[in-house]
Amino acid sequence: MGVYLVDVGAEDWFGEGEEEDEEGGGRAEIAAGLNAELVRRGLPRYDSVPATADFVRGSGRSFEEKLVPPMKSFLTLCGAHLSEAETDLICGWDVLVPVSLDEEIELPVESSYSDSTVIAGAPQVLAIAQKLATAVELPPEAPEMCDNLDLTSWFRDGEAKELSATRPGPWGEDLDAAFYVALYLRAAQHSLRRGCPMVYS
Repeated sequence: MGVYLVDVGAEDWFGEGEEEDEEGGGRAEIAAGLNAELVRRGLPRYDSVPATADFVRGSGRSFEEKLVPPMKSFLTLCGAHLSEAETDLICGWDVLVPVSLDEEIELPVESSYSDSTVIAGAPQVLAIAQKLATAVELPPEAPEMCDNLDLTSWFRDGEAKELSATRPGPWGEDLDAAFYVALYLRAAQHSLRRGCPMVYS
């Protein structure tokens, strides 16, 4: 149980061969609404979603992380280093897509945790996450391939704490906040690298 951040393959995104359910399986309505809004804005449709990748640990082809720590200190960090609009963007989306969006897209489609769906562009979220990563001096040892709760485990099972003892810095002073910095950074990077949407489940 809990909230996970995962990537979505074409089968799920376009609802191919499955019906909508309470978990949001089959996101055809979101995909169609996004494309309609992209066309309205004069942007290319987002149709090149890759198929769900076979799981190969460490391959970087899939993404799954669990949102375990409280977010309070991360929101405090955002308030210290970001504008209100930047904070709203990095914290407020329901779906992340590898499309540059100057403004988020809000669709009247129920998402996993709200009555509407807010879609943000991965390039914009990545820029904000990189700003925070610089501010906390996030170490390069933070896992980049997040296919099996690697990032969650690194922060929760002691490796991050051990590293912070030998590599002191702002990131190690608040591991909960650093976790969310790394989470949004890696999610945006994965979305852009694989060309896939990211969703909460």
